[in-house]
Amino acid sequence: MEHEIDQVVQAIIIASDPSRVSLHQQALAYIGSIQQNAATTWRLALPIFVDQNAQGARKYPPEARFFALRVLDEFFDNRRAVEIPNIVDVRVVLFESLDGETFQTLQQALVTYIQSEYVGGSAESDATFLRNKFSHTLTLFFLCTYCEQWPSFFSDLFTLIRSTDNSVFNRHISLLFFHIVLEISGEVADQMIKSARPYDADRHARDARVRDAVRERDAARINEAVLTLVAECSERMLNLRKRVDSNTRDLDAAIEVVDWGIRTFGSYVGWIDINLTVTPTTVPLLFNLLADPSLPIRLATSVALLRIVAKGLKEPGDKLSLFEVLSLGEVLDALETKTRAQQVERGSETDEGEESYREALGKLLNVYGSEVAKLTDDCPNEDVRKEATKLMAQLLPVLLRFLADPYDDTCSTVFPLLQIILSGYKRSRKISTEPINDTKRSFLTSLLQVLLTKMKWDPDADPADVDEDDNTEFERMRKDLRTFMDSILSIDQNLVTDAVRTLALSTISAYQNGISLEWHDAELGIYLVYIFGEINKSEYLLTCLPMITKLDIIAGGKGRAAFCHAPSVDKERRKATDYSEYPLTTHGEMLYALVQSGIASYPHHAVSLQFFETVSRYTDFFKIRKECIIPTLEAMVDHRGLHNENPTFRLRLYYLFHRFIKEAKNDISPDISASITQSILDLLPIQVEIQENDESEEDPIADAVKNSTFDSQLYLYETAGILCSLLFRSPEQQAVLFLSLVKPLMDELSINLHASTKGVQDIVAIVKVHHIIMALGNISKGFPDYPSTTSSTVSEGHALPPLEVLGQVAQAILVCLEAMNVHKAVRDATRFAFARILATAGPSVTHFIPPLMANLLAHFEPSELVDFMNFISLLIHKLQRDMFDVLDQLIGPLNAHISALLSQPIAGTDDERAHIDTKKAYLSLLNNIMTNKLHSIFTSERNSPTFESLIDSLRQQAEDVSDPSSQKVALTFLNKGVSVWGQPASDSTQEGLPGFDRFIYERLVPSIFRIPSSAGFNIKDGQMMVVLHEIANLLQSICHIRGPEAYNYLLTVFLPSQNWPPETALQFTKELRDLDGKNFRKYFTDFVRSSGSSS
Repeated sequence: MEHEIDQVVQAIIIASDPSRVSLHQQALAYIGSIQQNAATTWRLALPIFVDQNAQGARKYPPEARFFALRVLDEFFDNRRAVEIPNIVDVRVVLFESLDGETFQTLQQALVTYIQSEYVGGSAESDATFLRNKFSHTLTLFFLCTYCEQWPSFFSDLFTLIRSTDNSVFNRHISLLFFHIVLEISGEVADQMIKSARPYDADRHARDARVRDAVRERDAARINEAVLTLVAECSERMLNLRKRVDSNTRDLDAAIEVVDWGIRTFGSYVGWIDINLTVTPTTVPLLFNLLADPSLPIRLATSVALLRIVAKGLKEPGDKLSLFEVLSLGEVLDALETKTRAQQVERGSETDEGEESYREALGKLLNVYGSEVAKLTDDCPNEDVRKEATKLMAQLLPVLLRFLADPYDDTCSTVFPLLQIILSGYKRSRKISTEPINDTKRSFLTSLLQVLLTKMKWDPDADPADVDEDDNTEFERMRKDLRTFMDSILSIDQNLVTDAVRTLALSTISAYQNGISLEWHDAELGIYLVYIFGEINKSEYLLTCLPMITKLDIIAGGKGRAAFCHAPSVDKERRKATDYSEYPLTTHGEMLYALVQSGIASYPHHAVSLQFFETVSRYTDFFKIRKECIIPTLEAMVDHRGLHNENPTFRLRLYYLFHRFIKEAKNDISPDISASITQSILDLLPIQVEIQENDESEEDPIADAVKNSTFDSQLYLYETAGILCSLLFRSPEQQAVLFLSLVKPLMDELSINLHASTKGVQDIVAIVKVHHIIMALGNISKGFPDYPSTTSSTVSEGHALPPLEVLGQVAQAILVCLEAMNVHKAVRDATRFAFARILATAGPSVTHFIPPLMANLLAHFEPSELVDFMNFISLLIHKLQRDMFDVLDQLIGPLNAHISALLSQPIAGTDDERAHIDTKKAYLSLLNNIMTNKLHSIFTSERNSPTFESLIDSLRQQAEDVSDPSSQKVALTFLNKGVSVWGQPASDSTQEGLPGFDRFIYERLVPSIFRIPSSAGFNIKDGQMMVVLHEIANLLQSICHIRGPEAYNYLLTVFLPSQNWPPETALQFTKELRDLDGKNFRKYFTDFVRSSGSSS
């Protein structure tokens, strides 16, 4: 055995040294087998851990002894569960006991080890990491043996503790005892540890038996021993602190024992009798330790008290008695006052340890208050509720002080309790029509003031630093505080609206009157105006009905009625109505004061940005006070806004400026739109900076075009287009302004086009071409969309943009695409720009689509083809008949591209996904053509030669049960095709296609009946059910369009050819003829199901 032990030890040493490459893996495999076979190898592990050499030191190295403990853990922790017979019909499971010899060997070796190492030794001072590991191993041994084999475990342990010389303080054996009890509590009662393991019912049953046995046999003695050790060391600690010549090491040792003793006490208070843990002796001891100079002791004590408070008791009266004994409210009040005074005394210096103590006190208050709330809300005993209400009233001021703590971690500890209290207030408010009482109103008023104060930024924060984690945390905190404010709002709305209005207006007024304001005070004042629309929406709905619309309700207080007390005005007359004569609402007053105060000039980015966020959010206000538009625009355009020196600030302003102009454009005078546009021209030039990124695996061009700065700048281009569109009454002036916007970009486009085609790939030039094309597209987007109409005439009142210039823009983009269509970025930008140009210019630029398509498809990826087809579908919807000539040229080549792509073999999941997406987009495009009555393109002179192959390919798609979604869309197309091309020749009013009837009878009908009978058709699949319904619709369409001819064909030709019994064929055609769509779908589904065709 000695040889085997040496072999194991050598393997452990080699496995611990990765530098021994040749043997490392072999050693790992060997010791792995040792651990897996712990049922036998524990006999090697035990001596490796406990054996001593001749000098009394441990014989083997620490890493070998640590591994030995792992083998023992494996042996103890994986005992088989054995079900034992019993008289009563209850399942009893015991874990397999150790045999007598094994138990004796292990018990004797481990007790001897404790005596030599902890009672008489240094407690592994050379390898302290073994202490916790041994505690865990001994605990697993305890769990295996306590109930049946080692019931005297704790008695034996207490004997070891008492065996030490009382004159010499031995902390090692005390700490071992504490660690063992902690480990036992963790194993049998800690729900967090249990939930981290896979659920094992037998193990849970074993843990419950051990827990019950400890309660019955040893709980009182364990608790007595723990508290005795804590009390003795507390006294020792106190004496050492008083002595001037005390040894620091001795004091630290005493503190360590008290700390671990209280942690141990806290670990079991939740699962042993409360009468043992809460006594006239323990309560004063705990409260003394809660205020001890040692931070670890205070933290451990707060956790112990928290667990006492949270312990479940059957009777509410017992819980109330516990709270009265503890008088925790008074203690927390005193400690909060003391720690807050210390916090003030420290000033700007932060003591994280002491702040963690305040956080622990906050958690204790939160749990204590939550338990008291259960008594006030749920207890049926009126006397208990009254006393609990008094306790809660005692806690409310303390809660507010914790809530006001400058440290968010401390503040947030009481959030759950606050939510419980406010929820209780809301419930009371719902069942009572009486106003809330003065006590509650006083608390809510104080709470509201705390919430408003906590909503301020820290004076030292930098809100512009988007990478600062503290800023993200503050925004989250603000959101949580808003939730509490909303709760108060539902209890007493006027309380909130008055407080917010007062603080906001007083802040704005103070700035306007030249009173000095801290930036975070100013920002809060504006922020309250920003959120007032949400806060006040309930009042708004009550006071403004019935003059508001459903859209106003959804918007939460938007619309003119949110800002002035005006009578209901019809939508057609609103623009002509002068709202300036009507008085402002509260929110209107706040916004008017905000604009007139000039606070946008406050010299801090957070303040001015909050101003711009607010005015761009409530643009409807400017419809009723138009005199506020110009000062707001001036602030947005000058150094306070778009021309601010802070680049991050400017980027956000690009969007806010766009939002304001877009929403308020109908109220902006055309006279100033040109000057505003001129003032932003210097912001329009495009700058390209290529970031060096050697680690990126992406295409360098694709990486370079992803630029957040340019993405924000795009808003500016669209805004410039909007401003230009306001000059529609002066076409010449509009054309000049529009040209001043696009001409510099087109010149730059030409320069960079030339640079990118020199033969050497110039990434900067390519990226610039991409950006300029996108910018030109967004300028076009600023103009109103070309009206959707089935005729070629423009609806009256639509102001066309400068079409000639737009045509030049489209031509310039197309020239770039022709020269640079190998670059995906340029293709993407062109598609982006043309979607906007075509939406604005309509049919005047549709002649560009065929060459556009040819160049886009010269080099393309499957995803681009999908985007292109979606793009064409959008144009069909917008332009309808104006797209006929374009589609006539487009559909043939596009069909060829799609057919070629779909015929390629699928190499993997990406190819399969691309295949499905392409087919889906193509079928959707074909259906859009049919829906918009452009079906003539399929049978035009240009496309008629390929019509038969097209329609037959769709028939084949309809039979492909592997792709039900595409199958359904293909059937929909065929249904529409039958309605158009399947009309009988005798019907002169329709455009039936000669010969299409043969396609219906010879190809389509057989396909229809093949689908449900195919092997892959599963009627239980929801998608297949949709396909089945579409087949039923198609059958009815065929019969309704072709009339009796179709019924006769089915009854006398097709169904008999499929061996249908005559009576079944007759019944089927009768139902097909007589039932409406809904009932026939049901009949057809039941018919297919009953026939067993889906199996």
